[in-house]
Amino acid sequence: MSLKLTGFHHLTAITANAPRNLVFYRDVLGLRLVKKTVNQDDTSAYHLFYADEEGSAGTDITFFDWPAAPETRGTGSVSRTGLRVKGEDALDYWRVRLGDAGVQVAEKRVVDGRMVLDFEDPEGQRLRLVADDRGPDGVPRTASEVPAGHQIQGLGSICLSVRDLEPTARVLTEVLEMTDARSYEDAGRTVHVFSMSEGGSETELHVMVDPGAPPARQGSGGVHHVAFRTPDRAALTAWTERLRGYRVPSSGEVERFYFRSLYFRIPAGILFEIATDGPGFDADEPMETMGQSLALPPFLEPRRAAIEASLEPLETAS
Repeated sequence: MSLKLTGFHHLTAITANAPRNLVFYRDVLGLRLVKKTVNQDDTSAYHLFYADEEGSAGTDITFFDWPAAPETRGTGSVSRTGLRVKGEDALDYWRVRLGDAGVQVAEKRVVDGRMVLDFEDPEGQRLRLVADDRGPDGVPRTASEVPAGHQIQGLGSICLSVRDLEPTARVLTEVLEMTDARSYEDAGRTVHVFSMSEGGSETELHVMVDPGAPPARQGSGGVHHVAFRTPDRAALTAWTERLRGYRVPSSGEVERFYFRSLYFRIPAGILFEIATDGPGFDADEPMETMGQSLALPPFLEPRRAAIEASLEPLETAS
């Protein structure tokens, strides 16, 4: 089997304030809360999934709700998460919208040949709107105030910060079959672009080399892991075997019900996941009402009463 990751599947970050997180990502950024569930390894914490109208793979930014101290920024971490929009006009719209919401927004600028707009969420999560017409369109959210043509289409390029490029580059190219496509300079640092497949920024992992920075400490406002797309269970099994062949320690395949996953860390210490495109978030509730009530995978359903009792209320009206 020819193995090729097809882009980003989702990115999972950490929030210490789930209600405020919901207001920002749903009401300000206009994404749909497609799944309100719990961390399957820590059922005391919400796991919130924001995506396009149908929860399509590649459009998800997700959050674990943990009472964590703010992230200490540094190397061995995700330093910026890209979100794709269609064209520079969309960036102009977002600059006004974010400013009206009290968000500090940087000036538009060109990074690696694309116009971008950098900003942070209320907890300091570093985000970047990328003007990119090449990637797949997300399904417009019907309940959003954001005009369909300006809505976020899905994940764009994601940037890692590492102290030493070579160990990370070796895993990306030799194990994960990415192409070392090019490099560019940004804020005095060299950033290397690794491409997974044909497409736009949703297929590009950017790796910034910052040897002088201290190691990051994970916390709220930071990223927990990055997930990459593979089409189905057979492909995931092939990736599992490939990692084993390269002697890369991994979790083995993990059933997440909405998708099936494989976890491992790269030499820089960043957690990677490979996840299947399906079955999808409508596996246990109708597409029309996804995200409106607490969803639990079948193996957690017998514990529903105890799990619900441990969670703080989360307003979910669309």
